[in-house]
Amino acid sequence: MEGIKRWLRRTPVRTFILYPLLTLVFELAVYRRLDFHPWYLPIMLWGYLQYRLCGKYRVKRGGGGPGLDTPPERMVVSGPYYYTRNPMYLGHVIYLVGLTLTLRSWFAAAITLATVIWFHTRVLGDEKRLLERWGEPYRRYMVVVKRWIPGLF
Repeated sequence: MEGIKRWLRRTPVRTFILYPLLTLVFELAVYRRLDFHPWYLPIMLWGYLQYRLCGKYRVKRGGGGPGLDTPPERMVVSGPYYYTRNPMYLGHVIYLVGLTLTLRSWFAAAITLATVIWFHTRVLGDEKRLLERWGEPYRRYMVVVKRWIPGLF
């Protein structure tokens, strides 16, 4: 049972498995139907692939593990990290926006909003730890590369 709890606490499990399942159950239980719009499925695919491919890129270039539990051994400031400091987290958000649109679900929209707030709070803590670890090079990186949306925020 403890293994299942630990597995469910993993962010990718929540985003890519638990939240879609909860949304489907909610929509079917409350509305007894799905308002399914398949043309938004590519947004979900984009978000998932962005998360997976950016994670592989970071591990390959920076070492460490996929999360900050096993931090990278080297700063990664190239590839997708040249455009945004958090491309993996952004992949989660893109996926959830796609889920919201695909199912036209207010429930999924609420999950997406809560997840965006949670990720932003998490990023603020991550940035403090990364500043402690990398110092001035990371501070310069923060000035040049936006936290979320390239060129905007």
